Amino acid sequence: MLSRLASLALFAAIVFGWELLARGDRVSALVLPAPSVIWDSLWNGLRSGYFWPHIIHTATELALGLALGCIAGLLGGIVLGESVFLRRLLFPYVLVSQVVPKLALAPLFIVWFGFGMTSTVVITALICFFPLMENTLTGLQQVEPRKLELFRMLGATRLQTLLRLKIPSGLPVILAGFRVAVVLALVGAVVGEFIGGSKGLGALIIASQGMMDTPLMFAVLLLITVLGLVSYQLAMGLERLLLWPHLKENTKD
Repeated sequence: MLSRLASLALFAAIVFGWELLARGDRVSALVLPAPSVIWDSLWNGLRSGYFWPHIIHTATELALGLALGCIAGLLGGIVLGESVFLRRLLFPYVLVSQVVPKLALAPLFIVWFGFGMTSTVVITALICFFPLMENTLTGLQQVEPRKLELFRMLGATRLQTLLRLKIPSGLPVILAGFRVAVVLALVGAVVGEFIGGSKGLGALIIASQGMMDTPLMFAVLLLITVLGLVSYQLAMGLERLLLWPHLKENTKD
């Protein structure tokens, strides 16, 4: 409780100092607008409905890209984790595909998929893919040898071992990768809109830059921050829901 109060006090002090600095004569309002001016821009945009289509557009791209990337990452991690041959064959290519900056690939995706939502969803999915694939691969390899030997002695099939032992045992690591993917998904959606979007919060930042409307730019950044925090909290809620049986079992032990 004390740490939360201290955090709120620090936030209030930062906002107050920012307001005083922005209201002075040494800093141009074009460079650093006052928090009160940013709040007015944010409130007016929300009240008038100007922001909502952009928020919905970015949230849709975020959800679609996250779903596509996480499904591919989960399946890819399982396939590579279950087959040593495929892991040695494909993992170098997967790694090469990830070290190339997605921002550099964005113009190519626009050529392939055109401007709009499709290219942004693909960029978002590619950014989300690797964290979940890597964590899934790691989680599946962290099974206790004694439990694995017990399943073999009981005659469990490979699929039964995967579904009843490896995935449940690696679930905390897999969900940690999912949380990382959620954060990166918003980055992918905004970056995709920077390059080829005509709608969305990323495109709105570019538009506000062209209009030299710094308060609007800060207001959109606040919206992106809130969207990211909400997405992360939803991921945390899903993690607690899926891990609750394991936590309950550990408490009993």
